[in-house]
Amino acid sequence: MQRRTLIQALAASATSTLAASALAAPAATEPLLPGKAPLRMIVGYPPGGATDRVARIVADKLQAKLGSPVVVENKPGAGGRLSAQYVKNAPASQPTLLLANPAVMLVAPMVFAESGYDPEKDFVPVSEVNRYEFGVAVGAAVPVRQLSHLLAWLRANPQQTNFGVPATGSLPHFFALMMGEAAKVPVEVVGYKGSAPLTTDLIGGQVPLAIDTFDVLLPQHEAGKIRVLAVSGERRSAMAPDIPTLKESGMNLTGLGWNTLFAPQSMAPALVARLSQLVQEVMKDPDTRQKFEASRLTPVTSSAAQTAQMLKTYRAQWTPVIKASGFKP
Repeated sequence: MQRRTLIQALAASATSTLAASALAAPAATEPLLPGKAPLRMIVGYPPGGATDRVARIVADKLQAKLGSPVVVENKPGAGGRLSAQYVKNAPASQPTLLLANPAVMLVAPMVFAESGYDPEKDFVPVSEVNRYEFGVAVGAAVPVRQLSHLLAWLRANPQQTNFGVPATGSLPHFFALMMGEAAKVPVEVVGYKGSAPLTTDLIGGQVPLAIDTFDVLLPQHEAGKIRVLAVSGERRSAMAPDIPTLKESGMNLTGLGWNTLFAPQSMAPALVARLSQLVQEVMKDPDTRQKFEASRLTPVTSSAAQTAQMLKTYRAQWTPVIKASGFKP
């Protein structure tokens, strides 16, 4: 009888302990979103581009951590501005993030009289996910192999100072103007409708020079169809350590782009904080980093506060350049 009583007491104690543990530690996949709604990640460009690839890698990993679907939606148009307008107006009942780059969150609000949104008032940063640098490239017919030789060649051939860029008003556009100012060389910027036609014309000799994201230019450089003379980062790229930086080449210039997740101001601060934490976990995952690097992208792990500081520093660096250019769409 005493033995039976002891067994019953131990069983009751174990049941109480398990119940308490269940209350203290909810399942890792318990949905965090209101009404178990899917999280939408909006991309302002068509499928297949670098920003779209970034979104799909992050969304796949984030979905596993959230326990709710994460759906990537492409809403291209107006250089990405339509996507920002859409997310700005997203209702709180439909949790939505925007994956955006400097063209959307820095340049457009400065150069368009009515962009339809204010990056600082209408959005809050969640996490930066990757950065990218620019490459300065020449076509195979241009007889230079170093940046210093290029500058001398441009001064001797002023009719050749046409820099192709993937889009008018893009960061490569303003970086080309920065280079011209630093080198005391007048620069004519030739805007294309994307990297593909720019690369085609650079290979074909229709445009002698180009500035574009390094991940776009590198495959053609490796194939010997163009030559990337320098990269815009603080240090050489791990993808091509033989290519010097602009600083190493005698130009005191750096420039980077980024893809960052933003939430609309309407999103609850607690949800923003939780999503930021989960994205940081995603970006620390070795498989995530391997997938980014396989796509020639540099992954970044950044808290909401660190992302906000990065954006502040970035605006301070680029705002004078953009305003001094006098650029109007």
